[in-house]
Parts: sequence; C-alpha cells; structure tokens
Amino acid sequence: MKITFIMPNIGRQDHSLYIDEARMEPLSLGVLAGLTPPDVECVLYDDRMEEIPFDEPTDLVAISIEIYAARRAYEIAAEYRSRGVPVILGGAHPSLFPEECQAYADSIYIGDAEFRWAEAVEDARQGQLKPRYDAAVGVAQAGGSLPRRDLFVGKGYLPLTLMQFSRGCRFACDFCAVSAYFKKTQYIRPTQEVLEEIRRQDRKFVFFVDDNFLSNHNAAKSFLRDLIPMKIRWVSQASIDMTNDLELMELMAKSGCMGHVVGFESISPDSIKLMKKAPNLMHKQGWDRYEAQVEILRQFHMQTWATFTLGHDFDTIESIQQTHEFAMRNRFCFAAYNILMPYPGTPLYDRLNSEGRLLFDGKWWLHPEYRFNQATFIPKNMTPDELTDVIWSCRDKWNSPRSIFWRMWDFKTHMSSFTRLFMYLAYNPLYAKESYKKQGMLFGRNRKGPIGVPVGETSSRRSIERSAETTGVR
Repeated sequence: MKITFIMPNIGRQDHSLYIDEARMEPLSLGVLAGLTPPDVECVLYDDRMEEIPFDEPTDLVAISIEIYAARRAYEIAAEYRSRGVPVILGGAHPSLFPEECQAYADSIYIGDAEFRWAEAVEDARQGQLKPRYDAAVGVAQAGGSLPRRDLFVGKGYLPLTLMQFSRGCRFACDFCAVSAYFKKTQYIRPTQEVLEEIRRQDRKFVFFVDDNFLSNHNAAKSFLRDLIPMKIRWVSQASIDMTNDLELMELMAKSGCMGHVVGFESISPDSIKLMKKAPNLMHKQGWDRYEAQVEILRQFHMQTWATFTLGHDFDTIESIQQTHEFAMRNRFCFAAYNILMPYPGTPLYDRLNSEGRLLFDGKWWLHPEYRFNQATFIPKNMTPDELTDVIWSCRDKWNSPRSIFWRMWDFKTHMSSFTRLFMYLAYNPLYAKESYKKQGMLFGRNRKGPIGVPVGETSSRRSIERSAETTGVR
C-alpha cells in the first residue's frame, strides 16, 4: 500500500505561482507518516515548493488543511478523486468545519491522528474507508512515536527542527481556533520522549510549535531543567504572563531559549478585555502597555516576535498606528500586524455572524474574490478597506530596510550575541520578502470554475454530472 501526503499551498500570485521561500517542514505530516504502519510506503509532496505528480500511482491521499489553504486543498483533492484515488482530509479545519470538508473528500478525520489513524489506514487498505473518523484530542505522539523526518530531505525547508512539547492552551481567547479545538486544555508530552526526539535529529536549533509553550508554568519549568544539558538553541510561542515568573525566565535562558512568538494582540486594555486575552492582564503592577513585561524579556535577552490582531471593536485607525509605534519603540525582532480573522467555530465568528458583520458570504477562505490580508468583516470604527490599508501600511513600514537596520541596535537582544544577530539579519529580510509576496494573494490556483472541480475537466463532463444529480442517475 502507498499513501501520498500533501501539504497544500495558500494560492497563487496574480502573475505567477507562489513559492514559499520561508517554508518550514510540515511537522503534522511527518507525525502522521510516523504513525503509519511500517509496511506502508509513504511519500510527501509540498505544494508550497513543488508540482504535485497527480498521475503517480497511489492508494490513498492524505491532505492536512489549515483554513488559509482550504480552497487549494479542495482543488488538489478534486484532481486525485477524478483519477479514482480516495482522499482523506485532516487537520484543524476539518475538525472545526466538518460539513464543509466532507463535500470535497471521500473521508474526513476529526481530532488527533494518534487515536484512529492506524484504523483509517487499515480501512483504506481493505477498500472500506469510512466517510468520517471522529477521534479524541490529547497528548502528541503518544507512546514516543517519532516523525518521519526523512520525508523532509531535499525540500529546502528552513534549517530548524519543528517539534512539540505540548498541544493546546488553557486560556479562552474568543478569536482563537486553538481554544475551540482543544477546549481550553493543554496536553503535555512526557519529558523523556521529547528529549529522545531531540537526540534523534541532527540540528541544534529547535522550534517548539506549541500553541502556548508556557501555558503550564510548573510543567514548563520541570521540562526546562531537563532540557539544559541538551545544549540546544530554541524558540517557541508563549503568552506574556511568563514575565511574572522570574525563575521560569531564568530557566528559559539557561536552556537556550532565543525568544518567543508573543501574542500582544493589542495595546488597548479595552480590546484585551473584549477578546478575553487573560494572560495579558495578569501583570502584578497593573496595565502599563507592557512596558515592565517587555523590559523583563530584554533583561533575559529574549528576541520577541510580537503578534497583534487588529480590528477589534475598540480599535481605530489611530490606535493601530500607535501599535506600530509601540513595536518600533521596543525594537522587536519581528512583528506581525494581523487583521482580526473570524475563524469558524470561535465565539468571535458566531458574534460577528449574529450581528450581520461578516463579509464574503461568511466564508472568506473559499470566496473567489478574497485576497490574503484583506478585512473579512465590518469593523466598528472604520471601513473594511481602511482596516486593510492601515494594517498594510504598518507592515510596509516595519519591513523596510530602514526599519530593519534601526531595530537591530538593541544590545540586550539582537546585539547581545553573534547567534542572535545572525538570526535577526538572516530572517528579517526573508520574512519581509514573503510579506510583500503574499499581500493580496488569491486563494487557490483554479480561478476558472467552482471549487472541487479538477482543472482538466471539461464543461460537458460537469454538465453531464449536474444532469445526473438532477435525475438521480449516476
């Protein structure tokens, strides 16, 4: 038996195909291949950098979907299904929107692969693939399963190893799909399994792709004490309340932490309260626009990728511009100015839908006119176009050569070591380039027909199928 794993791209640029030069290894597919019985042949194709050989023989196609790649994933699924190859869709998007995904696949997998993937593979082997597999969520790679990293070789991924210490987060931010998927729970792997995975790979730079690495401070501290002897460099994603625990900060520094992706989200306390971003309001000295927290990060030489979600009901054009000034003043390593996105299954999506404020028919991720980094709802204090434009203006200023040069001169962070300076200089121009390439990109590749119809199909075939559906004859 042979399984083809597919990592779909977001879409294409107006003038050419999009090649993601900042692509990282698709850990989820490596984990899935690692959970596959060893007698099954596994191949991986990454739509972000290579053409998919649709005519290559295979017995099952498994596609991992996040919402931004949903349209392209459905196009890929249609190509294989038109050739008689069964397709199973998994990932966060099918779990949050199963009815939609079911229409574009032979089977969907809901939940974490550790629990029923082996069953799905065996069913496919017997030609009895079920339409739907409902699995639990829980600890990653249970039993010490290792990702098939051999599938990543030769695909030009960034030179860092992606890994999981945990899944999920205990907080309940109303815009966050992670909270909806894991139901405000963090699932933590056994320390020795993570350490063994580190030993089994060759790199000394690890990105823990946890949703919130520090959701449980005590568990994180226990892990970090054991991580220190590994002598690696690492980054992750974490909430700003880490600065309330100086022992935790010290352990991160000693274990080789270079910094974190940190969800500041907003510099407005009203917006923070509206989105229920609890960790951002847990500072002991009260609200000071993160000044004390940022200084603690700098004292421990942490390079920060600050992320902001902009367009909340208390946001204005002026407050968004002030957010950029805040990021520049603190010379963050990176900053992501993200338009607030209503993900299906979240309280934010339900609220905006009930208020009639969603655009693109409520399904921006499938709409043929939607473009990457475009507002998808009607904000309270500006027009959708004004929200799109002001956030792009912030991105444009942040990614300019002048900004990159000016922000570099922080001797507590970027200039505190050669390694940190190298990371800053290597990745800032790369991410700036990708930001310009992605802006305004259309989702999917096929702009000539409905979603889920293979590009090569003729209009006559589609007419025959529509007629058959109408008459009930196949």
